[in-house]
Amino acid sequence: MKPADIRESTTEELSIMEGDVRRQLWKAQFDNYTSQLDDTSSIQKLRRDLARVKTILTQRRAEEGGDQ
Repeated sequence: MKPADIRESTTEELSIMEGDVRRQLWKAQFDNYTSQLDDTSSIQKLRRDLARVKTILTQRRAEEGGDQ
C-alpha cells in the first residue's frame, strides 16, 4: 500500500482500512505463532501499512480540530 493511495482515500475509508489491516495483522501473527505462515515478512509490511493509515488519520483529525 502506497502513501499516495492512502491519502486519496476518505476519512471513512481510512477508518475501515485501519480495521481491516488490524485484522490481517492479527491473523498473520496468529498464523506465525502456529507455524502456518509462509511469508513472515508480511507481518512487517502490515505493521508499516497500519502505521501509514494511522499517521494520515491523525493528520486529518488534527487539521479538522485546528479549524475550530
